Amino acid sequence: MKPFEISKWAVQEAYSRVRANKGAVGVDGQSIAEFESDLKNNLYKVWNRMSSGTYFPPPVRAVEIPKTGGGVRVLGVPTVADRVAQTVVAMELEKRVEPMFHPDSYGYRPNRSALDAVGACRERCFKSGGWVLDLDIRKFFDTVDHELMVKAVRSNTDQDWVVLYVRRWLSAPLQRPDGLLEQRDQGTPQGSAVSPILANLFMHYAFDMWMARKFPNVWFERYVDDAVVHCASEKQALMLKAAIAERFTEVGLELHPDKTKVVYCRDENKRTDYHENTAFTFLGYEFRMRVARNKNGEMFTSFLPAISKDAEKRINREVRRWRLHRHTDWTLGQLAQWINPIVRGWLQYYGRFYRSKLYALCKRINTYLVRWARKKYRRLFGFKKVNAWWKAVGERYPRLFAHWAYTRGFMATGW
Repeated sequence: MKPFEISKWAVQEAYSRVRANKGAVGVDGQSIAEFESDLKNNLYKVWNRMSSGTYFPPPVRAVEIPKTGGGVRVLGVPTVADRVAQTVVAMELEKRVEPMFHPDSYGYRPNRSALDAVGACRERCFKSGGWVLDLDIRKFFDTVDHELMVKAVRSNTDQDWVVLYVRRWLSAPLQRPDGLLEQRDQGTPQGSAVSPILANLFMHYAFDMWMARKFPNVWFERYVDDAVVHCASEKQALMLKAAIAERFTEVGLELHPDKTKVVYCRDENKRTDYHENTAFTFLGYEFRMRVARNKNGEMFTSFLPAISKDAEKRINREVRRWRLHRHTDWTLGQLAQWINPIVRGWLQYYGRFYRSKLYALCKRINTYLVRWARKKYRRLFGFKKVNAWWKAVGERYPRLFAHWAYTRGFMATGW
């Protein structure tokens, strides 16, 4: 008999999820393919140790990811076996806490997405009093209080092994690129399988339920540690900013003093005064005044979301790094097979709202493809010839590239 009753099926299902999510290697250097080469024994070891209470997580490999605004974000990469064990606990927790989560919590939840949060935010900007409190929590994943996290977990499970392993994962050391082990007494590394459900559970008590009790008529959207609160007036927004800051101090969190701001978001025809902040960014979308067209074709100005400047810069950097024009040994079909999954993902996410903002990106990709053609086929060096070739290819294969659903135009510069 084992001290803890953990289903072997749960371990198998957890591995299926880990395998589907792929991911980098941990501190042991073992890939998913290597783990799978002796799958039966490896899964048995995870189940046996977890069931007997003797599973101790190895250090988490630290990976530094540059932030668009400067600095780095530290991601924690567990080993494959540790990801399986974490997923077993995450599955057990999820079935208990998911039904109680707030409807305006969107991050890493079944049948909810970042686009759902952006859509709700867009609608409420129209319906609210014209003010938004854009919240930014300073280093949320680095400062989460371990004892409060464990308390939240214990309140939502009767399984002692869930609490035991959550505590062990929270205190598992972080292994830096130079091999140095960093002990942790607060925070939870981004990138682990159990981190999203723990972050949502913490914020459920720290923010969602507190808002529901104190300010039941105030709308908000939260995606893990990123949140927007809709206010009826500037006075209410400033009051909420102070109240939320005080609440976060109680639970060991801190609002970023520079990035947290009160934003005026009324449509142009409803504006009565000038205000310093008239735009904010939420989940890669920048909300601000934009030109729109009504159902009668008339132009007007409205407060709308579109791809943010930081997201545009990041995507443009990646497109440049492709160096499409250097792959002259490839066919056009091979280029499409390479870039289509990436571009399709961008278009599906950033094209949901104000898709015309993506036309410049699509034209830029087309310009690189035209440059590829001019280098591959010397006869197409002149503008007229390459333009005729480009039109012919587009007419013959109109769905060859994912972004051609937006435009097949290119930037005719430098000829």
